[in-house]
Parts: sequence; structure tokens; C-alpha cells
Amino acid sequence: MQSCEISADSTDDPLSSGLRRKRQPRIVVIGAGLAGLSAAKALLESGFTDVTVLEATDRIGGRVQSVKLGHATFELGATWIHGSHGNPVYHLAEDNGLLEETTDSERSVGRISLYSKNGVAYHLTNSGQRIPKDVVEEFSDLYNEVYNLTQEFFQRGKPVNAESQNSVGVFTRDVVRKRVKADPDDTEAVKRLKLAMIQQYLKVESCESSSHSMDEVSLSEFGEWTEIPGAHHVIPCGFIKIVEILARSIPKSVIQLRKPVKCIHWNQSVSKEIERVADHNSDLPEENKSSDVFVECEDCEFIPADHVIVTVSLGVLKKRHESLFHPRLPEDKVMAIEKLGINTTDKIFLEFEEPFWSSECNSIQFVWEDEAESESLTYPEELWYKKICSFDVLYPPERYGHVLSGWICGEEALIMEKCDDETVAETCTEMLRKFTGNPNIPKPRRILRSSWGSNPHFRGSYSYTQVGSSGADVEKLAKPLPYAESSKTCCAASSRPLQPMQVMFSGEATHRKYYSTTHGAVLSGQREAARLIEMYQDLLQ
Repeated sequence: MQSCEISADSTDDPLSSGLRRKRQPRIVVIGAGLAGLSAAKALLESGFTDVTVLEATDRIGGRVQSVKLGHATFELGATWIHGSHGNPVYHLAEDNGLLEETTDSERSVGRISLYSKNGVAYHLTNSGQRIPKDVVEEFSDLYNEVYNLTQEFFQRGKPVNAESQNSVGVFTRDVVRKRVKADPDDTEAVKRLKLAMIQQYLKVESCESSSHSMDEVSLSEFGEWTEIPGAHHVIPCGFIKIVEILARSIPKSVIQLRKPVKCIHWNQSVSKEIERVADHNSDLPEENKSSDVFVECEDCEFIPADHVIVTVSLGVLKKRHESLFHPRLPEDKVMAIEKLGINTTDKIFLEFEEPFWSSECNSIQFVWEDEAESESLTYPEELWYKKICSFDVLYPPERYGHVLSGWICGEEALIMEKCDDETVAETCTEMLRKFTGNPNIPKPRRILRSSWGSNPHFRGSYSYTQVGSSGADVEKLAKPLPYAESSKTCCAASSRPLQPMQVMFSGEATHRKYYSTTHGAVLSGQREAARLIEMYQDLLQ
């Protein structure tokens, strides 16, 4: 059994010499993803010297995971820089030459990002027929018109009627269906195809929102998410390069890998074990014994801190908030965690010896004709593959080879994660044969896929505003502890006043306008660092 120990301050830190007239605050950042690294980088560059980053896994990057296979880099996580004007991720990429090999076709200005804006999306039915291009264009125009209506409820303060159940999915399905059925120019066969396309488009939307279904996404709040102007960009050498740039100025000794956190003891709430060790440790500085916060790691080490910046995903907070914080979080913060949404969006990469798709095809979209009147997007476990909305063609082939990238989300993504590679490859091949009408499509030579939902360190891909939640819940999630009103009082067990901002929260889910994005994660880390820089501005001068 491991013995518990409390870490003491290092006295030989070469960075410490210039700022030791007063003790430097001890800052622990939990998580080495974009938010955590952005916070640590900003703190160190501002003159803080006692910063530690704890990362549970064996790598930095969090939900950025670039995998090199041969000469190509595949993104299991973040793929696009969404927008350029004022986007800190774009500017990091541009300033460091990461976009020099990005082709014009990889600078997409479309709302739904593909790997290439060149070419045409092939909408195929389960009977092996391609839906005519003019039918697809007509439906796409209608869908996008209704999508714009979903934005107006927040942006223009339009009231939500009871029929929509405040759900993007319910509202969109109802309005689009009514307009399709009322169109006097379409035949019944065309109407049937368009009705089936509704579900396919909503599956794509669910993958973009990382929700199980768009039925779960709040209609009244949907329009608060803000798109940064400018094109979406792919980083050919891998999104992980952004992570490496952020980590470049952080000393390696600051980041501790394979260091999962068990519990954050805050508000001077110190366990008996800590007190026992402290009482028998004469070498432990007195200031450590009186820390407001102790970070208890899974390896039984207790790390004293003045401030802890928590950057774990909303999925981890949902699963572990009761055990991760002692004392427990305030009720309003718990409610915010429970009300906000996060689910899983996974990718399935299939590499083929030769392309079976035409040179103009940039994606294969699966339209199930029997879903024309469906209300639900939940399938029995054995039909999980029906949630795969599409396969994008990775472009250019000179860089990637002949590779398709499939998308699946929600509970069906979790079922997919439980299957072995052989089963997923076989299932996807059968789908492609069925929808293309080509029974001779060979099995892929290689498969690569993500598993964000079942990974205990993430438990989902990114957040969304679930029905019943709002931007105010994002603000509550981001609010530091203890709250300002309580930090003015003294802890019952001590005569010392409570330290403000003991526990701080960062990560994409804490950014009200840019949740779900990499720039939201970066900006949230910088936001929490800025709070501490302002708090200690006299010390840092």
C-alpha cells in the first residue's frame, strides 16, 4: 500500500529568484489540454513561478489527438480551426507557419465543414440510389432556411411555442416536414425522399453538436453559440502542433503526466490523513500545513495549493463531481453541471487500396428511406450503424491516401466503441456496398477510430446547451469557488479568512459563446489566468 505524502515547496527553482519577497502563490492546473496549457503558459509568462500541471493520461493535448500513420496525420479529436478573425488558435497556426500547406479547398466557409469544399456530396439511399442533385439542393436550401430560424429565438428573443418542446430537433423536423408536404411542385416520390433527408441532416447536426439527438438541444439557447468570421482551416501537419506550441514555453518539470487526481480538498477542508501526516512531518513548511486547498492524487500524494484551475471535461464533472470535490460543490454549480449537455461524436477512418468513389465525390451521405416519418433517432443496439450519418473523403489524396472519415454520435457511438475493429470495418463496408449499390467494394486495408465516450478521462467529445439549460448555467460552471460573498467570512475550523478563487474552472464548456470549440478552450484558460494575474498584480510588478 502506498503511503500518503504531502509535497513541500521546492527551494531551488531557478525561476523563483526574482519574485520571492513575498511567497509566490502555488497554482495547480488539472489537465494538460488546450485550456490547461493556455492557463499555465499565461501564468508563467506573467511571472508566476510555482505552477504545476497535472495530467491523468500519458500525453498532453486532451481532446486534441493527432495520429501519424505513414506520411499522413489523422485527427481523432479536434480537426478544424473554426473561423479566423480574432481566433487565437488561427493566429497561433498562422504565426507559426502551420497553414502553409493548407490548400484552398481546405479553407471551407461552409457551415458544415468537410475536408474539402471541392466536389459534390453524394446523398445515397439504402436502396442503392443517388438522390438527384437538384433535389438535394432544393432540400438543402429549405433546411438551411429553417436552421436560420432556429438562431432567431435567442438572437431576436422570439418566444418558443409549446409544440416545439424548446427543442431544435422537434422544431426543425416539424417545420421542414410541413413545408415539404405543402410543396405543390414535388411528386410524392420526391417528397418522400426529402422527408427521409430530414433525419440524415439532423444526424449530421447531432454530430456537429455532439448531442445524442438534436431533440436534446435547446431551441431558445441555440443561437447564443457564436461563429467567428472567416474560413474553417485544416492543419495538414496535425492539430497537435497547436498543443506543442502552447507547451513550448512551459518547462517540462511543470507538467506531470500519468498523474490522475482523486479529490480536491478546498475551503480549508483538510482530511484527517493530511493532518496526521502534517503533524509528524517536521520538514514540512508551516505554510503548507495551513493551505486552503490540497489536491489529492490517485498515487496518494497530496499537493498543497492556493489556487487550482480545473480543466476536466463536462463529462468528467458529470460523472465525478460528488467525489472530486470536498466539500461538495454548491448546489447551483451542481445544477449547472447536470443541466448542460455533453455527448460523444466519434470518427471512423477507413483506408482503401483504391478509391471506389468518383473524383468529384467529397462525401457519402446515408439517407434511410424508411425514416421519412421517424420521430426518434435512437436505435436498438444491433442497429447502431444506422446512426452513421456520412463518410467524408479526405482530401488531397496525395497527402492522405484513399481514406474515408465516418461520423457517428450519441449512444450509438458508445456501442460502436465496444465493438472490435473487425466488426466495425465489416459493418461499414456492408453499409457502403448497400448505399452505393456496389457489392464489390473491398474491405478497408486499415481502420482507425476514436473512443471519446468510453474514455474515463473525457466521457464525451464536447458540450452543448441541453433543453432546460442556458448560457447562465455556463457562467455558473465557470464561476470560481468560494463565491465572493462567502470568501469574506472565516472558515469555521480556522480563524483565517478564506482565500478567494481557490477552485477555478476552465475548458470549452465554460465559455458561454464559444463552447465546443478549441478557441473556446484556449480563451477559457487565458480567462482564468487573467483573474489570478489581476489578483496578484502587485506581487508580479
